[in-house]
Amino acid sequence: MARYSIGVDMGGTNLRAAAVKEDGRMIEKIAVSTPLAEGPDAAAADIVRSVETLRKKYSGDELAGIGIGVPGFIRMPAGVIAGWANMPMYNDYPVRDRIETALGTKVILENDANSAALGETWMGAGQGVQDLVLLTLGTGIGGGIISGGKVLHGAQGMAAELGHITISPNGYPCGCGNRGCLEKHASATAIVAMGRLMNLGASLTAEDVYNMAAGGNDRARAVFRAMGESLGIALASLINIFNFPLYLLSGGPIPAWEFFAPSMLAEVERRSFTYRSTKTRIEPAKLGNEAGLYGAAYLPFQDAG
Repeated sequence: MARYSIGVDMGGTNLRAAAVKEDGRMIEKIAVSTPLAEGPDAAAADIVRSVETLRKKYSGDELAGIGIGVPGFIRMPAGVIAGWANMPMYNDYPVRDRIETALGTKVILENDANSAALGETWMGAGQGVQDLVLLTLGTGIGGGIISGGKVLHGAQGMAAELGHITISPNGYPCGCGNRGCLEKHASATAIVAMGRLMNLGASLTAEDVYNMAAGGNDRARAVFRAMGESLGIALASLINIFNFPLYLLSGGPIPAWEFFAPSMLAEVERRSFTYRSTKTRIEPAKLGNEAGLYGAAYLPFQDAG
């Protein structure tokens, strides 16, 4: 009997679920709108319905379990979200237990960025690598650290908050209470803020700034050079700390790689003796928004053995 698992990625807009074989083949994927504003009971019910849809279709195969990637800090032993700043109604809600009880199947809860890092390790740019760091560039910046092939959680499940590394002691204030956090200087939100400061327009998106840079606009390109410098400072510190062989970047701004990577790599070269002395790789991730689905689906297989 073939084995498969179901991975779920609970985003702010869409809830996606996928059936994935043990060899990494994604055999089916479904997506529905995430009813986050309706509360955690509604979201949990949606997850259960999505999983049941896939489980009925593949009832002839053995289900290894369910993996679910969710935003926020996870208290791993309890299976609850401990810190989702944008959706506090979900904090301390027993997500895992409610879904596990409804489905009668083992459920593993994981932070979404950690799931993405695990997905890249299993089926993406990190295949064959047991130690890597993933930076996810979006509205903010998340991160996942894979050590020995497993997610590095830290004492309370709060490791890899890489977007809150200080890269500028007197930089922009951040909602976390710090100032000069990486995500205030290198996220998609930061690209928009810098674009406005450069008088590129009042109503901008990060994609607008990218299109301007691609069209040769010097001020737009300066935005990406500044972004690259900030990423380089953070990556140099991560390389100096971990001495891992691979550091990956994913997210919406990655198409602008040609505009931010030169200043990023120059900054890493300047600040990290480890980088200069080893064959450390800094590369774009490969799986895009599928990484979290693959990682969530891999969790039951990894847990089994």
